[in-house]
Amino acid sequence: MISLDVKDIESGYGEVQIVWGLSMQLQEGCLTAMVGSNGSGKTTLLRTLTGLLPTWKGTVTFDGKDITRLSPHEKAEMGIVLVPEGRQLFTDMTVLENLEMGATPSRARAEYKKNLAWVFELLPRLKERMNQAAGTLSGGEQQMLAIGRGLMSNPKILMFDELSLGLSPLLVMNLFEVLRRLRSQGHTMLLVEQNVQMALAVSDYAYVMSNGRIETEGEAKKVREMETVRKAYLGL
Repeated sequence: MISLDVKDIESGYGEVQIVWGLSMQLQEGCLTAMVGSNGSGKTTLLRTLTGLLPTWKGTVTFDGKDITRLSPHEKAEMGIVLVPEGRQLFTDMTVLENLEMGATPSRARAEYKKNLAWVFELLPRLKERMNQAAGTLSGGEQQMLAIGRGLMSNPKILMFDELSLGLSPLLVMNLFEVLRRLRSQGHTMLLVEQNVQMALAVSDYAYVMSNGRIETEGEAKKVREMETVRKAYLGL
């Protein structure tokens, strides 16, 4: 079943167009990767889908409803949640307070205790650091907190922007293992990631983006074996 259907969208900043007639779909319960080189338009796409940038042309449909013109707040209330690049935590607040901020959508408040227990089970380091200021955490712990905050909002679609950016290989492995667990639990996710090899290894389906357009797409395993992808993105 299609959870999110994107048709021919265009967007950008000011008068500079970045995304050109892009179409894609997110299948319910699947992890979809959007990969490509730096500057290909991946973050602009995420900002457009979540309402942080206006859609110039095209449509975005979620669970059969047209959400193209909705605000970020309205989309978050519906369950479309972004774990942003750079984490963007409230650094002076504790880990627990940051998690509480994630539960602000009305649909998440009734599930607060259940979701908090789930986040602490999935990311036990956060429970250990519960009363610690977010700004004093390591980079990997801050990324875990950003994921936990997203999960506290009870998302229907969880979008990740550059999950592995600036982290050590060991921490990257740990975070991608979290993605595998979420995928096994049936969560619908979109992963925007420069680490193409890792992204394709954990995903069900993949799109390769270049110059604001979809260059190729397919099952992640098949995309990983494509000669053009292996040469351009995997160094093989």
